[in-house]
Amino acid sequence: MMPAANLALGSVDRRLLIAAGTAAAALAVLTAGPAGAQDRLSIVTTIAQIGDLTSAIVGDAADVTILMGEGVDPHSYQHTRTDMVLLNQADVVIYNGLYLEAQMEDLLHHLGERKPVLAYAETLPEDRLLPSVDYEGRADPHAWMNARLWAEGVDDVVALLSEVDPDNAALYAANAEAYLAELDAIADYAEATLATVPQEARVVISAHDAFNYFGDAYGFEVLGIQGLSTESEAGLQQIESMIDLLVEREVGAVFVETSVADRNVQALIEGAAARGHRVAIGGELFSDAMGSAGTYEGTYVGMLDHNVTTITRALGGDAPAGGFQGLLGAAS
Repeated sequence: MMPAANLALGSVDRRLLIAAGTAAAALAVLTAGPAGAQDRLSIVTTIAQIGDLTSAIVGDAADVTILMGEGVDPHSYQHTRTDMVLLNQADVVIYNGLYLEAQMEDLLHHLGERKPVLAYAETLPEDRLLPSVDYEGRADPHAWMNARLWAEGVDDVVALLSEVDPDNAALYAANAEAYLAELDAIADYAEATLATVPQEARVVISAHDAFNYFGDAYGFEVLGIQGLSTESEAGLQQIESMIDLLVEREVGAVFVETSVADRNVQALIEGAAARGHRVAIGGELFSDAMGSAGTYEGTYVGMLDHNVTTITRALGGDAPAGGFQGLLGAAS
């Protein structure tokens, strides 16, 4: 992977957000003004998936700060005063969009009135976005679960960075080309490895609906106990319905997520056991957050490698314990 000092932002005019208003407390900080001239570009991203690709593109030419780290749920994340200072001082801000950072949306729109702010997932082809099951008229924000789709936004980041920092345009383009090759490689591995899972076993049940793009890309039925947002509550009737599915279809494994409490998954396991059907935890998946910074699983490629390998092995497919590069530390 590329070094982790970086930045990225939206370029095309249609991607620059101009929206009104934010909370008074946020406004007081944001209008304080930038921190002064800097020799290096300063970029802030909300989620680590975007921070990883931005870092890969800029290499050592810029500084990248990620607001939400390991185990953080972006759906419910509330920005802090420190976050507002970082955002205010940044030259460029990149976030996912599609209502993933729901609690920060007004703040991010306000920032777009005075500096480059890119909603990365909103640069992706609209005809390939999946609909939200929670919010009418919105798209599912978890597009990073499909590596080939996620790669579609890289050129927008390169274009913006080249506008903001033309002296490094050639570097950004070369780094992006290398990063896209990594995404192509993990996509090839995912397609080949997941194809070994028996057709009847291709059901991924997890804590919330973060895996719809995964299912669409690789031919799996995916079911989340909660909706797309972790703010959604799973009702008793919904849990009972999923227990029925586990028993009737003899599903043998369900998955927990690193950024979502596992109480509803445990309720499924206990409910199925009460009806004489044993269900195991197939593993812990990365959904809204990646692994620890500085680890393989803390990179976008490592996150996908972990998920693909864990799901494949849990559902009866053939995958090496160390993943496609032999770097996984947790796959079993």
